[in-house]
Amino acid sequence: MNAREIAYKILLKIEEGAYANLILDETLRNNRGLTALDRGFITEIVYGTVKFRLRLDWMIEKTVKKPDKLKDRPRVLLRLSFYQLLFMDRVPPSAVTNESVKLAKKFFYPGVASLINGVLRNYLREPEKIALPLIENDSLKYLEVIYSHPRWMLKRWLARYGLKNTEKLCEFNNTQAELWIRTNTLRCSSDELEERLIKEGCKVARSTRVPEGILLKSALPIYLLKSFQEGYFTVQDESSMLVSHVVNPQPEMKVLDVCAAPGGKTTHLAQLMKNKGKIIACDIHQHRLGLIKENANRLGINNIETRLLDATSVEKEVDCLFDLVLVDAPCSGLGVLRRRPDSRWRKSCNDIEQLAVLQGRILESVYHVLAPGAKLIYSTCTLEPEENFDVIDKFKKEHADMVSFDLTTYFPYTFRSEEEKEELQNGMRQYLPFEDEMEGFFIAGLTKK
Repeated sequence: MNAREIAYKILLKIEEGAYANLILDETLRNNRGLTALDRGFITEIVYGTVKFRLRLDWMIEKTVKKPDKLKDRPRVLLRLSFYQLLFMDRVPPSAVTNESVKLAKKFFYPGVASLINGVLRNYLREPEKIALPLIENDSLKYLEVIYSHPRWMLKRWLARYGLKNTEKLCEFNNTQAELWIRTNTLRCSSDELEERLIKEGCKVARSTRVPEGILLKSALPIYLLKSFQEGYFTVQDESSMLVSHVVNPQPEMKVLDVCAAPGGKTTHLAQLMKNKGKIIACDIHQHRLGLIKENANRLGINNIETRLLDATSVEKEVDCLFDLVLVDAPCSGLGVLRRRPDSRWRKSCNDIEQLAVLQGRILESVYHVLAPGAKLIYSTCTLEPEENFDVIDKFKKEHADMVSFDLTTYFPYTFRSEEEKEELQNGMRQYLPFEDEMEGFFIAGLTKK
């Protein structure tokens, strides 16, 4: 199979329900003969086609005579084709058309190949005929089509952030996500890891926010790097690393991580504890506990005990009290849409309401295993107040002995603004991509009197 055919088959699996990042990674692993150029090409086409689905469908609606009769598989092939024509200048339009027609002939009856050939060639002859929505006429429609985000999501953001910041947020979500890794400080320093990676042919940059953070600007696939195989680092986003620093676990503490899988924050906590003390890492899915064990073993960590446990029934399953509890809560993930390109199409307003209830139940459960004076850190990777401030405010009202504490002591970088510092001093902050130039996340710190 050539690169376009591989990308097309991945897109079909995503349409059938597969997660984009997982199926892409699995496919690339199973096709090790692909060149670096092909890998990059497939990745861009897959993620780009998924992200810009609404805009690509707009093109299809304007160029196909009876778009409502177009079946799913030919539509996916047309999306893939239009993505290349609109966003990949280095790919000759003739190559896009010819290769798309070849795929159509391979997978469909001749009429479909003729349709795709006609649609693409007609568009290339007169691309100016396709009028896109104008911001001055209908700002919501403009954002929906140009930046390809669901209307319900945009309405929420427009009401909260205004047009300018909503547009910035959409732009951020459509950029390519950076690849951050976390130094395993149990085995080496960040300086040492940087030297190793450069010797392995990587281009790197250091984080200005977290001491363990390194940005991989270019590299072989992660699993082929000797430094990864030998446990010198793990993949973790910069914003995610910040959370563990705020948790600030100490070496002999007893720590509970109730939504731990796949173990990024859990293993970071273990590093900060110098692999001492004890972390009980829980998840509701057995196979996800396996991911925590796999990560811990590769990194040489042995102070983590995994448990199959529902985070809403912790008090029934755990018979001891903890010095520190981390609730990295299940959430809508609307702060990390550039990392999960298909996530924007999987979510709804109802999800936010249901998740807020679940988050409240988890907090209620862990409350009963907090020792007096213990700290509770709550974090999400979403932007939605119902899942963040509202959940914490409700929890504090129901438990007068839970109070916010100053988080500034534990942040490992100089604050970018007085506003950021003041919010952290009050014990809660929402990080926004268009303000903070990283993935969106929320963090809150509470202590039990």
